[in-house]
Amino acid sequence: MADYYDILGVSRTADEKEIRQAYRRLARQHHPDVNPGDADAAERFKSINAAYEVLSDADKRAKYDRYGDRWEQAEHFESAGGGFSQFFRGGDFGGGRGGFTFTTGGGGSLSDLLGGFAGGFGGAGEHFRARPADVPVDITLEEADAGAARLVNLPDGRRLEVKIPAGIADGGRVHIAAGNGAGGEFNLLVTTQPHQLFEREGDDLRTTVDVPLLDAVLGGKVTVKTLRGQIELTLPPETQNGRRFRLAGQGMARLNDPARRGDLYATVNVALPTGLTDGQRRLFEQLRDAGAAGDN
Repeated sequence: MADYYDILGVSRTADEKEIRQAYRRLARQHHPDVNPGDADAAERFKSINAAYEVLSDADKRAKYDRYGDRWEQAEHFESAGGGFSQFFRGGDFGGGRGGFTFTTGGGGSLSDLLGGFAGGFGGAGEHFRARPADVPVDITLEEADAGAARLVNLPDGRRLEVKIPAGIADGGRVHIAAGNGAGGEFNLLVTTQPHQLFEREGDDLRTTVDVPLLDAVLGGKVTVKTLRGQIELTLPPETQNGRRFRLAGQGMARLNDPARRGDLYATVNVALPTGLTDGQRRLFEQLRDAGAAGDN
């Protein structure tokens, strides 16, 4: 079996962000929508999904790094009693790379060994069932906030309209049960496109608001854009550049509770005037002279 790190083209020390970026790039490249009728691309797409499912999960990745291709068997043996190492010869698994074989002490097969534990954790067959494939889908930040619908092409060739819930996180998965039998379920892997005005942090949003110099000095009102319109922010006199205001309830809808919302944090960017007239320049000079005189 190909190494999961090699499939995604990342090093064994790659962090979560590197793994996610590699997955998104490869998944788009080999997706069935991009390669209709290409059986090799479809197999590659399945391998990419399998690799990402393991390497994107810290617990699964740790087991894979230790036990290699047999990490799932390791997981089930450990859950059945913690004595996984007794079923391997040699004791040193080389960081999960190769070489070891199963033994039951009596020469039985692996299926015989698993069968002995069937009553304890539901039968061996359940643990080797194919996992649902990930189907990538891109949405806007507005769609992540309000929820969305998409018509997607599944790995098995079907087309299906799916619902994406309000409040879904970037990188979040939505499990879809689409019929019965093999291939009857899959996961949407949601990617939120970058937004021109907002940065998301959990359920909160951050934005920057340009404020005229005089409004920052004397106080005033500025308009702040939100995902659902505009609101008015009152600035106190002598508002400093970089000051942050919290606008409660103006952030993202909360997953599974969209009636509740996060907050919007607006950071002030004081905009200095340009293209001054001679009269405006004289006024600023008078202000500077008055400040200098006050210091004396």
